[in-house]
Amino acid sequence: MRTRTATLLVSLALLLAGCTDGGGDSADGRVTLRFQSLAWQEESVAANEELVREWNATHPDVRVEYVQGSWESVHDQLLTSFEGGEAPDIIHDASDDLADFAHGGYLADLSDLLTERLKADIPQRTWETVTFGDGVYGVPFLQEPRVLIANAGLLRTSGVRIPTPERPWTWTEFRQVTKELSGDGRYGVAWPLKEPVSATLNLSLSTGGRLFHRGADGRVTVRFEEADQVVPRTIHDQANTDHSASATTLGSGGSDTLPGFFAGKYAMVPLGFAYRQQIEQQAPDGFDWQVLPAPAGAEGLDQGVSPQTLSIAEDSPHKEEAAAFVDFLLQPDNMVRLALGDWMLPTGTEALKDPALHTSEHGWATGTALAAHLRSAPAQSVRGYPEWKDKVATPALQEYYSGAIGIGELRGRLEDDGNLVLARYQR
Repeated sequence: MRTRTATLLVSLALLLAGCTDGGGDSADGRVTLRFQSLAWQEESVAANEELVREWNATHPDVRVEYVQGSWESVHDQLLTSFEGGEAPDIIHDASDDLADFAHGGYLADLSDLLTERLKADIPQRTWETVTFGDGVYGVPFLQEPRVLIANAGLLRTSGVRIPTPERPWTWTEFRQVTKELSGDGRYGVAWPLKEPVSATLNLSLSTGGRLFHRGADGRVTVRFEEADQVVPRTIHDQANTDHSASATTLGSGGSDTLPGFFAGKYAMVPLGFAYRQQIEQQAPDGFDWQVLPAPAGAEGLDQGVSPQTLSIAEDSPHKEEAAAFVDFLLQPDNMVRLALGDWMLPTGTEALKDPALHTSEHGWATGTALAAHLRSAPAQSVRGYPEWKDKVATPALQEYYSGAIGIGELRGRLEDDGNLVLARYQR
């Protein structure tokens, strides 16, 4: 608690320090909006700053001030700023972080603030990631599927069928392929599952897994059914039965697997689409890699995502001006610039048509072909999910993937222990 309190105080101090010259109205009536961005990659920061400059050059009465935020501390920092009345007007975050802020009354309902153009441009399935109750509390604008990054040379010499979005591997075929790619000190796949919950749940949408079931009374319970078990069983069996998956990377992050991938120790690594930038920057000269779709199940290539979002603070005195800036920032051409800067996919249907997103270079075409299969992450609107994830699901899945417990024990802990946690949030 002491550490958390200290973090909150530091975050508040940093926020106040960064906002001393921003926000509110000037003596001549001009409005200043504070836009807190979480862009961190050089290309992405540059794209955001350029768009802010372009807005300011054409909107002299509504100036936008760029404020740099951080993904690592955004939740605590925003909570502190909301409670202190110092929240930025325009807030960059991810949809899976919005539920508690929306229910807490910190974010403005955007239903009547957004233009019809923007509402129509983003598919309804994507709007569902930011809809809580009857309100819309963010604009989803960037998203990334989980894909397989493969050593192209190893694939070609192995003779395995190369999957495409039109003919992906099934989960059964994927398991067989990883066995064929293993041997001589090499593993067919390296699963980086330091944070195993979201990867497992989101990929399980392809097999019809839902895990969270909402009853007629609105209460959510956990049921770990057959469809939910296909993906975790595959990972478990690759690591513990076939030995086609590296056991040592199960506790690693995505970046930790790249040195072994570049060295030919792993034939494939399941990663988020944006990792392509890191691979392009760090791969040794001559290393040939390619992007493959994740395996498909009974529901095809469906998988869950938590898009990046733009929200407006409920306390902002200039919500209409903030919504106008959001609309400018997410014009199709601008959305493409943001997507290219982050190596992610835009959510807008017009932006997705841009030729730059359909080139085979760096696997852009494969990722863009997956956009229609992206769905709201299963845990998106579940109150108590963070505690369920941290205290129940993460350790249970880690023990299952390591071989320490079986599928029966995993099911018992996810359901019995998990439902006790969720019940406390639904009294």
